[in-house]
Amino acid sequence: MTPADDAAAVAPTSQWTLPNLLTVGRIAITPVVALLPFIPGYWPKLACFVIFVAAAVTDVIDGRLARRRNQVSDLGKTLDPLADKLLLFATLGPIWWITRERQALYDIPVWGSIPLWVCIMLIGREFAMTMFRAWAQRRGVVIAAGHAGKTKAALQNVFIGATLFWFAFRDAAISMGWEESAFGRFWHEFHGGFVAATLGIALTLTIYSFVVYLVEYRRLFR
Repeated sequence: MTPADDAAAVAPTSQWTLPNLLTVGRIAITPVVALLPFIPGYWPKLACFVIFVAAAVTDVIDGRLARRRNQVSDLGKTLDPLADKLLLFATLGPIWWITRERQALYDIPVWGSIPLWVCIMLIGREFAMTMFRAWAQRRGVVIAAGHAGKTKAALQNVFIGATLFWFAFRDAAISMGWEESAFGRFWHEFHGGFVAATLGIALTLTIYSFVVYLVEYRRLFR
């Protein structure tokens, strides 16, 4: 065995790999994402949208990088779901408050303001799923992310991103004076309808995916 081999055998593998650093980065930006929507003007809200999209992209690639580089770690398994929940809190909280307190400006078609029960449903599902996974693991069963859960997460991110961009659009339309233009009216209807639709789909998938997990692992209740 060469000295290099001896060093590699003795030195512990660092958990601060690129996938884990990306996850830590997502955690670090959650306060920024939570505060930017409250700053007047469309630039802070547009910046919030861009940062959120970047965070959503890193959420997809960090897991793939970890598996491709054989860098899956206990630290990553702990931090990744934590980052997801913190980012969900950091976006849904401001979205609920802003659409409720400034409904005249950010009124969303069909929904108006985002109902509090919808936010509780979206967040509550995450906590319920976390507790269910922990309970199943104590019984020797690991619940992996299923197709329904991944689809729910994707649509949920689309809804959040579309809503953050909706805030930026409404502020920009007013400040630039093209709110009543043909394009402004068209985009208001199109974008507002898209936000309303994605919220409805995300809420439906939130309930559906949780029921799918309960049915698939119903044997645990016996």
